[in-house]
Amino acid sequence: MPRNTIEPPCVLAIDIGTSSVRAILFDRMARIASPAFQKACDMETTPDGGVYIDADRLAAEVGSVLDAFCAAGGHPAIDGVAMTTFWHNVVGVEGDRAVTPLISWADTRPGTVISELGRRLDAAETHKRTGCVLHASYLPAKICWFARNDPDRFARVERWMSIGEYLFLKWFGAPACSVSMASGTGLFNAHRCAWDEETLASLPVERTQLTPVSDVDEPVRGLKDEYAVRWPVLADAAWYPAIGDGACNNIGSGCVDEERIALMVGTSGAMRVMKRADAFTIPEGLWCYRSDRRRILMGGALSNGGNVYGWMRDTLRLGDEQSVEQALSRMAPDSHGLTVLPFWAGERSPGWHDSARAAITGMTLHTTPLDIMRASLEATAYCFANIYGRLRAITGDSSEIVASGAGLLQSPVWMQMLADILERPITASAVTEASSRGAALLALEASDVLEDLSAADAPMGKTYEPDPANRDRYREAMRRQQDLYDMMMDS
Repeated sequence: MPRNTIEPPCVLAIDIGTSSVRAILFDRMARIASPAFQKACDMETTPDGGVYIDADRLAAEVGSVLDAFCAAGGHPAIDGVAMTTFWHNVVGVEGDRAVTPLISWADTRPGTVISELGRRLDAAETHKRTGCVLHASYLPAKICWFARNDPDRFARVERWMSIGEYLFLKWFGAPACSVSMASGTGLFNAHRCAWDEETLASLPVERTQLTPVSDVDEPVRGLKDEYAVRWPVLADAAWYPAIGDGACNNIGSGCVDEERIALMVGTSGAMRVMKRADAFTIPEGLWCYRSDRRRILMGGALSNGGNVYGWMRDTLRLGDEQSVEQALSRMAPDSHGLTVLPFWAGERSPGWHDSARAAITGMTLHTTPLDIMRASLEATAYCFANIYGRLRAITGDSSEIVASGAGLLQSPVWMQMLADILERPITASAVTEASSRGAALLALEASDVLEDLSAADAPMGKTYEPDPANRDRYREAMRRQQDLYDMMMDS
């Protein structure tokens, strides 16, 4: 954007994902006002399900992105720095140093302690209070897993925190934890907006080991001298505590109330609805987090999304994306005869089986790699349909579905599949960098620059209408998948 068209105040948004870190400047209208400064930063993985990264390595990558942004020069005055990070990450800290790896939501190793957790906590009541189920994704399982598998390092941990908190500890000398990030831990009471004492009493963690909770309207100022000198253009800015990436994606793509449901496919996938609510119940199989004290975010998440597409294309050697798209578009729905459980990275919503793994049935000597690809994309869409069925109990049938995420928007064939399978129109978001934009919008609202999130228009793209001719075929395929799921999960 030309400098003379930027409307101040400006907010720099830092987006820390599971595969990259980026920094993008936005003006008061939430328009992108700078190029994206980005650096890849992949997680480590292990054969037993580990997904983690050294917290100091990730902090260094964030710092290098900010170095590049500041070195580019020519920036307008920056009033605020917003941040969004992936939910459910945790690192153990001693003093001001990490003593454990930062483990991701995708790390399935903590699933080995779920049976123990089930004896300590009433699963249904915990879900009602915290909005989270007993699952490897969340901190109750992660902390218990650390205690069992690495007792020496566990004993050294003075505080447990997310990467956003750890960065604030380094940059300002004290961590900052937002309501949003706390709400995704499984240790937080989603109704009272406070750490859940009943859950903490059942775990090897003390209340004092968790960061006091603040909200997005409580920014921090005063970078340590070394960072103020390193990033002078950011030295006087208000720094807002990190917000969960799902909440920011909803906000950035314009899904800020019950009129719109966000459907996002990046590496993983999710369907979410945001609403203001003083009292609420959480449907079975879904979770409930927050963007702030005023708004809840309810929905379901899949551990499998664009990662399934990428795995299929690379492992089956299908060629470039354009060729794959063209070939998939020529295939009739469910013409392959395959039934797939698409749990390459395990299962979250709505069944939450930690031990779930991918399965493909119905293959013959005539099965092709494209058959497997199409069947897997359809199967992932059936999982979204299962989540949508539960969300409809909250929103009814009138909500517009807005799609975002590179994993989905780059595949019109997959978009059409989802419209057909959900039996609802799906509109592609025309917002680029939705999560970064959402973080910036929350900061603009918190600083009273923006009266309300709904005041910021989100551009929309093409709408994909469902084809009624495909309805019965897809419904039958969904029944096959459910039968296979029931058989595999009961075995």
